[in-house]
Amino acid sequence: MAKMTLKDRIARGVLVLDGAMGTELIARGAPPGVCNDYLNLESPDIVLAVHRAYLEAGSDAVLTNTFGANRYALARHDFAERVREINEAGAQLARQAAGDQKYVLGDIGPSGDFLEPLGGLKAAELRDAFTEQAEALVAGGVGGLIIETMTALDELAIAIEAAGAVAGDLPVFASMAFDKTADGFRTMMGVDVRGALTKMASLGVDAAGFNCGTVSLDEYVELAGEYVSIAGGLSEDLVIYAEPNAGRPELVDGQAVYRVSPQEFAAAVKRIHEAGVNVLGGCCGTSPAHIKAVADMLGV
Repeated sequence: MAKMTLKDRIARGVLVLDGAMGTELIARGAPPGVCNDYLNLESPDIVLAVHRAYLEAGSDAVLTNTFGANRYALARHDFAERVREINEAGAQLARQAAGDQKYVLGDIGPSGDFLEPLGGLKAAELRDAFTEQAEALVAGGVGGLIIETMTALDELAIAIEAAGAVAGDLPVFASMAFDKTADGFRTMMGVDVRGALTKMASLGVDAAGFNCGTVSLDEYVELAGEYVSIAGGLSEDLVIYAEPNAGRPELVDGQAVYRVSPQEFAAAVKRIHEAGVNVLGGCCGTSPAHIKAVADMLGV
């Protein structure tokens, strides 16, 4: 029997995503400070091992190791001309690990710059960059595209439009990174939850979510409730997903340290699920142990 499409699957019960990639690559021997995305070509065995660890822990879907694989981010490592190679390889590695029964999402992160006039990016060129990456991920065999850690609405919109034009029948996920402020949850660029969800819903994403940010586990639960409440008034079909960090990071000797245990993380994710979120994973500070605790806690 053919596997259910990811678009159908996200509408049916709990779907467990994976957790952090960068720290897991380092734990398996990748030197700190290298271009993680280039490891898809240089050290594919390490990338494959991370995917397999998450799948063995209970992930239903893994994200490709391509978060920084757009031409702007890769240019900082002198790999701007290798966008297609890196993204196709990332998709193929994730697909190899996932096999026929699990799912693969092609990961698209921000450019690292701002659109004019605040920054130097031109809208048409940024759209071309996201299109280039999305095309390579689809060619590599992903089952959907996920746009993560966005903070500005203009860049988010361009990424969604580019991904949607390439995706065809594949689902498009999109998320923003929030902090807790005196004015409620906002991204670094001041976008609130209603503004984010209104934009994502208007652009037709299949799943809208939040990931990363600098909030506590209790605040992630609060954020999930706000997402679900606002989304319900915008669209009956919009799926909500959550990829929280392992709590708020602490700065130790210049490094971000996450002290939340797998059990503490899973307990918070269960509360996020109880708030109405069925697609659940982890971001910074999470590991296969955190994802296993989530899968066990949710009984999936």
